[in-house]
Amino acid sequence: MSTPAPAVNPRFAEALRGLGLENVEIRTFPEATRTAAEAAAAIGCELSAIVKSLIFEADGVPVLVLVDGSSRVDTELVRSALYAAKVKRADAALVRETTGYAIGGVPPFGHRNPTRVLADRGLLDHDVVWAAAGTPHTVFALDPKSVVEHAGATLTDVRELAA
Repeated sequence: MSTPAPAVNPRFAEALRGLGLENVEIRTFPEATRTAAEAAAAIGCELSAIVKSLIFEADGVPVLVLVDGSSRVDTELVRSALYAAKVKRADAALVRETTGYAIGGVPPFGHRNPTRVLADRGLLDHDVVWAAAGTPHTVFALDPKSVVEHAGATLTDVRELAA
């Protein structure tokens, strides 16, 4: 017995319509694309062409950080960019409460609650990037400038630099 493909997340579909992006292709995969590595393998793209949408807490306030799939977020750079005293990764409950999505399916925009967004400049190194489309089985492609714009993100440097 085959399992039907997961449907497009209604909240994300509505966000696309509201942004005039209803023609954006959403790809659904039978295997999970929860991690950047899983998504890159399913799509057949470079790991750095994946957008990770990560929720952190800056002095207890949620903030979304967008970074390429091959990079790690430097929380000290996030702290500095936000003039915060303390920055830490949000837990799964706060991610869902803030965005309306589960970890592994958080898109860069279309969230339940407005959230401050930081986007790493490295995302602009690509012509096209891929991001979660609201479920752990769906992704969409868009040029990175549009991702940053539609997310309302501030461009900054937040990725760890190689030693």
